Amino acid sequence: MDIKDRVLEALRNVHDPELGINIVDLGLVYGVQVDGDTVHITYTLTTMGCPIGPLIEAEMKQFLSGVEGVSNVEAEMVLRPPWTPEMMSEEAKAALGFF
Repeated sequence: MDIKDRVLEALRNVHDPELGINIVDLGLVYGVQVDGDTVHITYTLTTMGCPIGPLIEAEMKQFLSGVEGVSNVEAEMVLRPPWTPEMMSEEAKAALGFF
């Protein structure tokens, strides 16, 4: 498993507290870039005014601090493209009742 796969696996421990689904399966993680021991995460939230952004970012950094080969985490929250339910994995859609 390469470092990008380990990063995504660690991010699956971060859950949206309102929906109970991890941020990877929700489709909130837009990008993972690895540069040496620095990981840059581009992510979004389900709504523009979502108050849990700081919590999600703190949890991302917490879980990524335990990934071998990662010494620095840069997280960037973006609003474009806006999140839509179509971005969710099939598992997340099923768990939330989307068909």
